[in-house]
Amino acid sequence: MPTGESAIPRSFFVTGTDTDVGKTFVSQALLLACNKKGFSTSAYKPVAAGCEKTPDGLHNEDALLLQAASSIALSYQDVNPIAFAEAVAPHLACAQLVVMGKAQPIELHTINQGYLALQQKQADVLLVEGAGGWRLPLGPNALGREQFLSDFAIAQQLPVILVVGMRLGCLNHALLSAQAIERDGLLLAGWVANLLDPQMPYLAQNVDSLSKLLNAPLIGSLPIVDHPEQAVQYLDLSVMGLD
Repeated sequence: MPTGESAIPRSFFVTGTDTDVGKTFVSQALLLACNKKGFSTSAYKPVAAGCEKTPDGLHNEDALLLQAASSIALSYQDVNPIAFAEAVAPHLACAQLVVMGKAQPIELHTINQGYLALQQKQADVLLVEGAGGWRLPLGPNALGREQFLSDFAIAQQLPVILVVGMRLGCLNHALLSAQAIERDGLLLAGWVANLLDPQMPYLAQNVDSLSKLLNAPLIGSLPIVDHPEQAVQYLDLSVMGLD
């Protein structure tokens, strides 16, 4: 059973073909699948918008779900260091607060620091969930340089897992996302077909087309289920080198 020092620590960046394609659901399922195989796990949601005010500060539902699915005990701050209340693109939420003098620009340094701190937890598998799609803007930093969340994945050379929301238009979105990831010099470690439209015509044929056109293995094709535990059976971790 892979535990502690006997396992090779692996980190993956989970992105999607768009917002609301099931990145968090798939990330939960992947974490639970790893837990089931005996891997220790941790998760990172560096930037989140649409957060609720709590006595302990802003908390994001997706980040809380990732925290709960991790086998290693993590504080909320460990999982989600940058949080915004408004449910809009993070760079827009941040810009509004900067104008009002209530926040500083998002800095990639902060995201990198949080990631390195999580690495010190020494989980066998660390999943980093992005926000939106691959080229999510973070806005200019304090020096005026435009930043994207993909810059973080590139700096850390993280292999990428692409969640494809299976609905009309997904072929174009998936192929363009994969092309951008590969042009950025990163490995597309695998992709997950996550069914969004139960009435999608030619579902099997669309999955087959992407299997042929994407230069990455299919980790799993997920039907619509109620809980991530139910999705575990459809995932093949061996294609990610986790077996």
